[in-house]
Amino acid sequence: MTATPMPAVPTRTVVHLMRHGEVHNPSGVLYGRLDGYHLSDLGREMAELVTRHLETNDIVLVVASPLDRAQQTAAPIAASHGLTVQTDPRVVESENYFEGRHVTTKDLLHPSHWHKLLNPLKPSWGEPYDHIAARMLAAIDEARRVAAGHEAVIVSHQLPIWTVRNELEGRRLWHDPRKRECTLASLTSLAYDGDDLESIAYSEPAAALLARASRSVGA
Repeated sequence: MTATPMPAVPTRTVVHLMRHGEVHNPSGVLYGRLDGYHLSDLGREMAELVTRHLETNDIVLVVASPLDRAQQTAAPIAASHGLTVQTDPRVVESENYFEGRHVTTKDLLHPSHWHKLLNPLKPSWGEPYDHIAARMLAAIDEARRVAAGHEAVIVSHQLPIWTVRNELEGRRLWHDPRKRECTLASLTSLAYDGDDLESIAYSEPAAALLARASRSVGA
């Protein structure tokens, strides 16, 4: 008598997309991919807080954008799980025409910049939204395969994280930046059942810390 093989149990894998912590930017410029922008003291505190938040999670892979602020955010998380940070340029911030400038609504509406704002599918930073989504999806799929049955953390940036979330949830990719749900040090957690995306959860482990810092500044 031949035994009937048991059906395979689906593998549950979680990929956390984390936005980096606060950046030291006293001059208030839009820094984009510029070198030299690292975490502020508050940003480092945020990274440590999220590290403690994820301390008991089954994390076997930590990936980060090559930019300093992402690497510094990822480092304590990786160390707490005995891992090294894997750098992936596919999760880097988008290029930005306005890098290094102080950008206000008045600046954006100046006639000299109109040619950069004509196509909502290819925003001012020059990288189309669908390109951003595609590179993020490729990085997520690789992380999911490597961490199959466990959890992975990818430290990236607000725009790439929000863009790929829109793609996964079937929403249009072009959007109002003011309405992104992706605060500093937040987690957008993708849960997979085998190869299938099961759910997307959003959390802000550093929300209280950020609120306290905001109250202190406003005091």
